[in-house]
Amino acid sequence: MAQSAHAQDDDLAKKLANPIASLISVPLQLNYDRGIGPNGDGSRFVLNVQPVVPISIGDNWNLISRTIVPVVSQDNIFPGAGTQFGLGDTVQSFFFSPKAPTPSGLIWGIGPVFLLPTATDDLLGTGKWGAGLTGVALKQTGPWTIGVLGNHIWSFAGDDARPDVNSTFVQPFVSFTTPDNWTFTLQTETSYNWETEEWSVPINAVASKLTRFGNQPVSLFAGLRYWAESPANGPEGFGFRAGVTYLFPK
Repeated sequence: MAQSAHAQDDDLAKKLANPIASLISVPLQLNYDRGIGPNGDGSRFVLNVQPVVPISIGDNWNLISRTIVPVVSQDNIFPGAGTQFGLGDTVQSFFFSPKAPTPSGLIWGIGPVFLLPTATDDLLGTGKWGAGLTGVALKQTGPWTIGVLGNHIWSFAGDDARPDVNSTFVQPFVSFTTPDNWTFTLQTETSYNWETEEWSVPINAVASKLTRFGNQPVSLFAGLRYWAESPANGPEGFGFRAGVTYLFPK
């Protein structure tokens, strides 16, 4: 029984490194950044609730639903506006992905992505509806996972007084998983705003550990991020990331 549980945890740790694995998971990811705003004294906490739900489509394909719902608390970012707390905009992605890798071991998925104006405060969101394409490709060899995830979103409706959304997001990543289910990940979450011609390039280094609370498998993670590039009035220097991912294997 212990060997069976260990083997299952090995498999779960490897699936966690794959953003389109056939595994129901609910990451709760807390991010902190500082140095924001025209005076550089603003700060922001963002708790991303990120459920991932695979849906089987026939014998050969999965539809992977990935949702990001941000809960935001920010202070001193906009002069005179004080503190804001509430929901930000939701990003909903769907990946159509083959159940089996290609003969070369490539795992891939592609599909639509949507921006939903769910922000509860004008200063927490774009005020726009958006849509576009998203895709991911990766390869897992032994303890290594190397890949890239990306999307592009254009706004098509919403508040006409707010700026349009025309943004590209690219997330290259590499991770290494040890025999005792530690995973070390290095990635960027680079975005480019085609309207303002500004880059955002946070570099994240995160360690995670797969464990169990009773029979419930979870992954605990924490790490640092460094803003190599940010837009005007954007974050500066170092921030951190920490959280927990709840796993629900079939």
